[in-house]
Amino acid sequence: MILNTGARTDTVQYYSEWLLNRFAEGYVLSRNPLFPEKVTRYELTPEAIDLVMFCSKNYEPILPRLHEITDRFNTYFHYTITAYGRDIEPGVPSVDDSIRTLLKLERQVGRQRIVWRYDPVLLLGPYTVERHLQTFEHLCSHLAGHIDRCVFSFVGMYKKLQRNMPELKPVSAGDKLLLAEQMGLIAHKHGVVLQTCGQADDYTRFGIGPSACTRLDIMGPANNVEFRNLKHKGMRAGCGCFESRDIGAYNTCPNGCRYCYANYDHAQAARNYQNHNPASPLLIGNLSDQDEIVPGSQKSLLKKEFRPTAHEPGTPVQESLF
Repeated sequence: MILNTGARTDTVQYYSEWLLNRFAEGYVLSRNPLFPEKVTRYELTPEAIDLVMFCSKNYEPILPRLHEITDRFNTYFHYTITAYGRDIEPGVPSVDDSIRTLLKLERQVGRQRIVWRYDPVLLLGPYTVERHLQTFEHLCSHLAGHIDRCVFSFVGMYKKLQRNMPELKPVSAGDKLLLAEQMGLIAHKHGVVLQTCGQADDYTRFGIGPSACTRLDIMGPANNVEFRNLKHKGMRAGCGCFESRDIGAYNTCPNGCRYCYANYDHAQAARNYQNHNPASPLLIGNLSDQDEIVPGSQKSLLKKEFRPTAHEPGTPVQESLF
């Protein structure tokens, strides 16, 4: 089983103490988003978890204690760094602060376990095609050699997004082609492997790989383990990612990103954050008498049994880059 810690909320940035407590106690509880009284229990042991996948926009809060997880488990890290400022991403550090934190993360876990995400790409106000290409060039120039790959996607016009950002328009087909072509050229110049996420369009002619950022054939070698060759349907249309189990919750991320797919009510997210108890097995609130706890399915995806081992840290990077 692959455990996902950050698709529904930025657990690393805002709930690190809770996450570390859950791994220390060896289990976590997760509410069903559609049927909240249904609660799934996942065992957090190396025998039950094949790999822990992180997704965050700020790893700084967990870095001092991240080894408590990486020393015991196979891991893979998605780090989102985009062109947007606080007008779009109110709770996210600046681009250069994020670069510095990613380099710190690389020194702990190694470049082979880090994928930089530049998504979603949206065009609004100052965030023009030119602005995206300038920022992407800047990021590639500093992150090349310190990440395994970069993944990007164009913004999806979901109903919740249209409600929270009514002024947003879809990226036109022409702008998509222009951005893909130029980002492909920039990535190639810097030696950065580039691929899409959740996109049906084919950009392979620009040197851009297809959509699949949760791939067993990438995460396995990054951790010196071998996964079985398993068929799967992807997580959604246009996506080739292998299925994972998310322990987060919707409407709980205080980052306030206006394009967020997981938060449809930022006020509710702020209230939920205030109802967080780091000692609870649930991310938000506590169990009630009406809750029904069921064991989660945790079948191993590995080709053979293994025991996680410590990984070599990445190549040291001088902070004088900035």
